[in-house]
Amino acid sequence: MSRPITASLNLEALRQNLQIIRRAASGARVWSVVKANAYGHGLDRVWSALGATDGFALLNLEEAILLRERGWKGPILMLEGFFHADELELFDKYRLTTSLHSNWQVKALASAKLHDPIDVYLKMNSGMNRLGFAPERVHSIWQQLRAIPNVGELTLMAHFADAEKPDGIIEPMKRIEQAAEGLACRRSLANSAATLWHPETHFDWVRPGIILYGASPSGQWQDIAASGLKPVMTLKSEIIGIQTLHAGACVGYGSRFRAQGEQRIGIVAGGYADGYPRHAPDGTPVLVEGVKTGIVGTVSMDMLAVDLTPCPQAGIGSPVELWGEEIRIDDVAAASGTVGYELMCALAPRVPVVTL
Repeated sequence: MSRPITASLNLEALRQNLQIIRRAASGARVWSVVKANAYGHGLDRVWSALGATDGFALLNLEEAILLRERGWKGPILMLEGFFHADELELFDKYRLTTSLHSNWQVKALASAKLHDPIDVYLKMNSGMNRLGFAPERVHSIWQQLRAIPNVGELTLMAHFADAEKPDGIIEPMKRIEQAAEGLACRRSLANSAATLWHPETHFDWVRPGIILYGASPSGQWQDIAASGLKPVMTLKSEIIGIQTLHAGACVGYGSRFRAQGEQRIGIVAGGYADGYPRHAPDGTPVLVEGVKTGIVGTVSMDMLAVDLTPCPQAGIGSPVELWGEEIRIDDVAAASGTVGYELMCALAPRVPVVTL
């Protein structure tokens, strides 16, 4: 019998989340962002539940080819474009939309031998300073691309570093508007936070990522609690051992937790080798038999300990939700000093995944 830890994926929640996003950005088309193996959910498991999307956005050629082989005929946007010029042969074969963020990519596309033009997203650096052309270069690059026969439909693309903040798009939007002045161009600007909270950024295409999977782009679940978005992934396990501590007894490596009095704890089959954060502190929320409690002691590779004081009825085999429908992944992440994105993507291959 396998270990009791499992991740379950609620595909109906994924479908509903996409519809909520459509309503939030009703005037725009939707790129469903499925990079990082669909944020750890498994692209091959979930893509069909997003079949009502307008397009998929991702990074890896292998994942783009997988979508084509599974039968997806709609647009696919490669968010970082091609990494080597010889990849353009596959972009042509599989009809992929490329982003362009560097001079060498423009030259490579101009020199490529393609069967048909490919669509291009011109990436502008709006202040995040990762990828993209400086605003003052957008006009000249745009005109340069317009003259290249290999370029099909052209769209201006940018990204926001602080869209979860009420004023987080003000300065970037000024730069974008100045750069795009005089250009009759399609635009794709809005990430998850901008899609939810800044309708003025929606334009032609929005690019929701984390909200598709039911977590908050701000890292605070309360910020999306009224949106109707639901968690897609639930990580569950069981109690496999019980210990009764006396005052002064410790739990786990490093003896981080010390009982103040007699205390009953449960040992759960789940640890950092499954994707649970090793640095989660005492009190990180967990659900045992429907009762909220917290972990105690340092998370081990294969196990973690939970306080059973609030749930004295719990015993061997009692169900434990580590995150999901009741224990929000954002809350686990916030307690652990990280974000829900990281926890989703860190789900280990050894954890069995079931779809509902």
